[in-house]
Amino acid sequence: MIELLHSKSGITKFQILIEVAAHQPNVRQKEIAEKIGVTPQAVSEYIKELVAEGLIYSEGRVRYRITKQGVEWVLENAADMKRYARYVMSDIISHVSTWTAIAQEELEEGKEVYLKMDHGLLYVSTSEITNATGTTISSAKNGEDVGVTDLMGLIDLENASITVCRIPRVERGGSRNVDVERLRSLARSKSYIATVGVESLISLRRIGLEPHVMFGAKESVIEAAYHGLSSLVLAIDEEVPAILSRLETENLEYELVDLSIQ
Repeated sequence: MIELLHSKSGITKFQILIEVAAHQPNVRQKEIAEKIGVTPQAVSEYIKELVAEGLIYSEGRVRYRITKQGVEWVLENAADMKRYARYVMSDIISHVSTWTAIAQEELEEGKEVYLKMDHGLLYVSTSEITNATGTTISSAKNGEDVGVTDLMGLIDLENASITVCRIPRVERGGSRNVDVERLRSLARSKSYIATVGVESLISLRRIGLEPHVMFGAKESVIEAAYHGLSSLVLAIDEEVPAILSRLETENLEYELVDLSIQ
């Protein structure tokens, strides 16, 4: 196990350094405490230790910055945790987990197969097309679902992009005040389309399309992104901040486009 995980204090210091880096120089110890689940007094003591170790420095009361040494410490430990996570996924979890995939040919039980993700779905075949391999747990015909275990390697995913389009409420013209040509252009580049609000649905219908999802759009596009699908989200004015906040929480990149006709 990596050194950082040997003690709770090491993990807590790592979390505090991340929060300092994210909010410097105005660091609110109470907010850090609430976020990482410790008391404000504990955060204060840890910050004193981090200052003494040269990982952060103080510019006065509640003003702190992470040092170059602190940045290097965070990066080093983050790299160690990433390697450990890969070890867990490839050498441990993969051997006790069964993944469900779609057979692209007739397969026998115990067959070594190669895995690929296509339009958000996992496929397997005997063709050597990827570095990710596994073993079938049963026979399957072409197009059937099949269980795969003993996964090795990484499944390649496309970098998903998310475009959030602001749609005016009906009081501001609704779908009649939407730049449909720009919407049409954006829709061509996305594999997955979600709408929030009736105005968004009707705007999409104006270009002859139906959404893949209308309810639970925030969670749906996040799940799609994790499967390598790029999404277009049409959302009415007041829903946009909540969607952007959710995407930022998941560290997903996005662009915001206002489709109102100016």
